[in-house]
Amino acid sequence: MRALQRHGLTVRNIRDTSHEDLNGLIRKVGFHNNKTKYIKGACEILLEKYGGDIPPTAREMMDLPGVGPKMAYIIESEAFGTTSGIGVDTHMHRMFNDLGWVNSKNPEGTREQLEGWLPREKWAEVNVLWVGIGQETQQQKEKALKKALACSQPAEALKLMRRLGLKVDKE
Repeated sequence: MRALQRHGLTVRNIRDTSHEDLNGLIRKVGFHNNKTKYIKGACEILLEKYGGDIPPTAREMMDLPGVGPKMAYIIESEAFGTTSGIGVDTHMHRMFNDLGWVNSKNPEGTREQLEGWLPREKWAEVNVLWVGIGQETQQQKEKALKKALACSQPAEALKLMRRLGLKVDKE
């Protein structure tokens, strides 16, 4: 992101940047070759159909190259204050299955099941609460444990960490 920001992170500038230069700017990102292609294609559509702005609905965002339900629902909620779905990432998919809240094979199945029982007014909060927990329990274990121990109910927090697959005793 910092390299893109220094380069000039506008739709028009990114569209006008060569494929090779853009690929070099995001080379540290996984699947950067595909993402370069998607970004270039999305910029063309954003300029042609939306005057360089973001489409106002998740449905329209999902028509852009490389934009799936997770990002579309998160952007719709954060940028427009409208929530037409829950953005589910792989961490949330794993955790909600571990907790027994859903029984699904993929993030899209998890999203559909969550939307079937979770009150709609809670949908926007799901990502804010659970994406961070998922990332920390899988990638920043020490940080997750410190937060659990420092909270008002550490025993319950540690119990949740265990249910989410964090090997508390080992860590």
